[in-house]
Amino acid sequence: MIVWINGAFGAGKSGAARELIELIPNSTLFDPEVISGRLHELLPHKHLAEVTDVRDLSIWRRQVVDTAAALLWELGGVLVIPATLLRQDHRDEIFGGLAARRIAVRHVFLDPDETILRDRTAHHGTPGPSETYHTARAGWLTADAHVIDNSALTPRETASRVAEAIRTETAAVCDIVQTPEPSAETVAAGVLLFDDHDRVLLVDPTYKAGWEFPGGVVEAGEAPARAGMREVTEETGIRLTEVPRLLVVDWEPPMPPGYGGMRLLFDGGRPTEEEIRDLLLPGPELRGCRFVGEEEAAGLLPPVRYERLRWALRARERGAALYLEAGVPMG
Repeated sequence: MIVWINGAFGAGKSGAARELIELIPNSTLFDPEVISGRLHELLPHKHLAEVTDVRDLSIWRRQVVDTAAALLWELGGVLVIPATLLRQDHRDEIFGGLAARRIAVRHVFLDPDETILRDRTAHHGTPGPSETYHTARAGWLTADAHVIDNSALTPRETASRVAEAIRTETAAVCDIVQTPEPSAETVAAGVLLFDDHDRVLLVDPTYKAGWEFPGGVVEAGEAPARAGMREVTEETGIRLTEVPRLLVVDWEPPMPPGYGGMRLLFDGGRPTEEEIRDLLLPGPELRGCRFVGEEEAAGLLPPVRYERLRWALRARERGAALYLEAGVPMG
C-alpha cells in the first residue's frame, strides 16, 4: 500500500511523512525528489529547458511508478510518499500505473491556511500558492483526497491524523481503474458511437494520458466485438443491444515499451439522447467525454489512432471493412 501525502510547497508534507513512518509499522519513506535530482543529471539541458517543472516530463511520472513498485517489491509493507500533485491527469497517470501493479493508494491532502503557506514560502524565498494549486484545491483535489487541515498541528500531530485516517479507512483507497500493463501483444476492441451530426464519441480515460475511443483489451476467450460491447457498458453505461459492425482491423507494431498487437474498431451506432444524458461521467475509468468531428479529433488523438479513426469513417461510408497496418490501408 502507498500513502500519498499531497499538498502545496510549505504544507508540511515532508515533516509529516517522516513522523508517519514512526507510527505505521513496516513503513518506508520515498521522496520523489530523489528522481527529480537524477533526471537533472541524466537528461540534456536543452530537454530540461523545455519544461518549467521536471514533474511535467512523462519520464518523471514513469520513474516514480516504477521506483515505488520496486521498493514495495523489495521491502513490502507501506510506502509513504510526500509529493505535490496538482494536475489531475498526472495524478491519474501515476495512480493508474500503480493500480496496474495492484498497488493500492490512499491519497491525503494537507490543507493549512493560505496565510501559513505564504509565510513559509516567503521564508524560503519561493513563490506562494500558484493558480494551478487554487484550481486543483477548488476542484478535483479536495474531492479525490482525504483532507486534513493542519494549520494548527505539529508534524507529529499531522502524522497522527493521517495514521488514524488510514487505520479507520477514512482515507479510502483511490478507486482509479487500470488494467495490468501488457507483457505481450494484445488484441483491443474500440467502438465508435455517433450523435445525430455524425460526430464520434471520444473519452478521456483516468488511467492514461490523452483521448481514446470507448473500448479496451480483449480478455482471453472473449470475442472482440463482445469485448467492445462490454467495455462500452463499463465505461459509459451505454448497453449495446446488437453486435456492432466491424470497420477496421489495424495491426499496431511494437514500439517499446509497448508490445503492439491487433486493434479493431466497430460501429456502435447512435446512442439515444437519454443514454447520452446519463453517461457515467466522471467515474473511476473516465474523466470526461465529447462528441467531435473528424477535424477536431485530429487535434485530440495520437497520429496513428487518428489514422485508424479516419479510415474507420471511410469504411463506414463505403460499407466495407478495411485492413490497416500502423494506420495505413493494405491490399
